[in-house]
Amino acid sequence: MSGYLLSEEELLLKKTVRDFADNELVPNAAGLDESQKFPWDNFRKLADLGMLGLGIDEEYGGSGGTTRQIVVVGEEIARGCAATATTCLAHLCLCAHYIQMYGTEGQKRQFLPDLATGKKVGAFALTEPGAGSDAANMQTASKRTNGGYVLNGTKTFITNAPEADVFVVMATQDRSLRTRGIDALIVEGDTKGITVNPLKGKMGIRASSIAEVVFDNAAVPEENRMGEEGEGFRLTMQVLNASRIAIATLCVGIAQAAFESAVNYAKQREIFGQHVADFQGIQWMIADMATQLDAARLLTMRSATLLDEGQPFIKEASMAKLFASRAAVELSDKAVQIHGGVGYLAPTTAERLYRDAKVTEIYEGTSEVQRLIIARQILQSDVL
Repeated sequence: MSGYLLSEEELLLKKTVRDFADNELVPNAAGLDESQKFPWDNFRKLADLGMLGLGIDEEYGGSGGTTRQIVVVGEEIARGCAATATTCLAHLCLCAHYIQMYGTEGQKRQFLPDLATGKKVGAFALTEPGAGSDAANMQTASKRTNGGYVLNGTKTFITNAPEADVFVVMATQDRSLRTRGIDALIVEGDTKGITVNPLKGKMGIRASSIAEVVFDNAAVPEENRMGEEGEGFRLTMQVLNASRIAIATLCVGIAQAAFESAVNYAKQREIFGQHVADFQGIQWMIADMATQLDAARLLTMRSATLLDEGQPFIKEASMAKLFASRAAVELSDKAVQIHGGVGYLAPTTAERLYRDAKVTEIYEGTSEVQRLIIARQILQSDVL
């Protein structure tokens, strides 16, 4: 991003994380993709840098900071390794930030220090086999007992679940109430009655672990509920509205990496006695990539700025996620095309980014869901 759009503090942060990404993330990204192993070293080193505490109050062990700073950091991490970015952003923006935003004082003091410093891994358990985009169709049940709740049900595609020490879980007390019957519960990973079944075979972002999580009479104390009973769905939508900005910046990072790989290859590869970059068709492709990349970045930073300033941002966050995820897919596709046959083979960066990009149009609300949100925000507004 052009320097004039960032403050001196943001520019310094960007340089720090970019240097870290170039030295620590980029060299290991292909190996992590191939092994599909959780990026423990990256996770811990980013924790040491304070990146896992961004947006968490310092009194709870966090680093403080703004949404704009998360955008700056998230892009550079994703540029280096999209799997590491997914792991860290799910931990931070879906689990830790949920507790920061809606946890009680006791919950914050109990859970945030270890999450903000990377001593514990966080996960967010919303999606179910029959309740992805339709979260109101939730099956996981929370039965009221003396002093708490008993959970029964299954979540799936849960990022970080195999390693998670802390889950933020959505469960319903009464399915007939749909969204008004859902509670948000903090569930510790070692709770009796939880079974985690790792899932393999992802197309991309393969070092970011996912799993099915089965709750079989898992007991959760009442003091681990966030908000009032039945408020869980509303709170979750607020968290997801904000976390879409984090996914948008992850997309920008993937797109930036694809752009860099394409330009560098085009400048080096020779064909018919000249560099690939000398052909007008390639130049036009690169121009389109650069324009789309900047547009995605600016949409993302606009939504982050609005959130930091306490302004309405839901429409803008969905716009950023919708556009940036498409940019990630299209730029990675163009990067493979510019590389030609080489780009179709692992372990080239272009091939890996092509696989990494697609899921960004699916998780954290599909592109179709983002369009619904954008349209509803427009149609419900008096200002066009």
